[in-house]
Amino acid sequence: MTQTHSAGTLQPAKRRRWNATDLGLIAVFAALVAAAALVAAIPVGGLGVPITLQTLAVILTGLALGPGRAFAAVGLHTLLGLAGLPIFSGGRSGLGILAGPSAGYIIAFPLAAAAVGWLAAVVIRRTVKNRAALLFAAAMVTSIVVIHGLGVLGMMVNAKLDLSKAFLADVVYYPGDIIKNVLAVSIAIALHKAFPDLLVRRVRRLPQTPVTPEASTPEASAQQ
Repeated sequence: MTQTHSAGTLQPAKRRRWNATDLGLIAVFAALVAAAALVAAIPVGGLGVPITLQTLAVILTGLALGPGRAFAAVGLHTLLGLAGLPIFSGGRSGLGILAGPSAGYIIAFPLAAAAVGWLAAVVIRRTVKNRAALLFAAAMVTSIVVIHGLGVLGMMVNAKLDLSKAFLADVVYYPGDIIKNVLAVSIAIALHKAFPDLLVRRVRRLPQTPVTPEASTPEASAQQ
């Protein structure tokens, strides 16, 4: 009886190791986060935590690269800034940043990139429809829980604010984050359309030839 197998299809494959392209993407997106932190930094409120495009770059990095490479890219930016390169908002740098009111946000950025990257990978692998809405939901959940959550905590610790005052100081960033997350998702979707292997590497299964029973050998016939 003849057995047949379906034609080749594209199947998602997990990335097992980073290659030169991955390392290059990590460096490029680390530079993107640094540039976004320096462009149009607008101080807000008495604490002076500025509005920047950095959150857009962080979320975009996660949506584009997935959890591991996104964490590496944003973590590299954070480490270089803490080491003394003037790549935080307003050209700031150094370990002293961790004693300021924006420390929670800075610590949150690599974690947020990894979190939204993991959610994006799940969406890309398992869905076809409504990806834009799901990616936006992933970005907003990450922003609220990780970035704003740790941001509020940082203001409570370093600025000695109680929870209500820290929340009020943080809530002014929500409208801008909604807009930035919409932009990040739009750019990420365009990137994934142009480069389908950017986040989820896909491999093609080769079609298998029909399997037929082996012809009877003369020896087998002689034994019948």
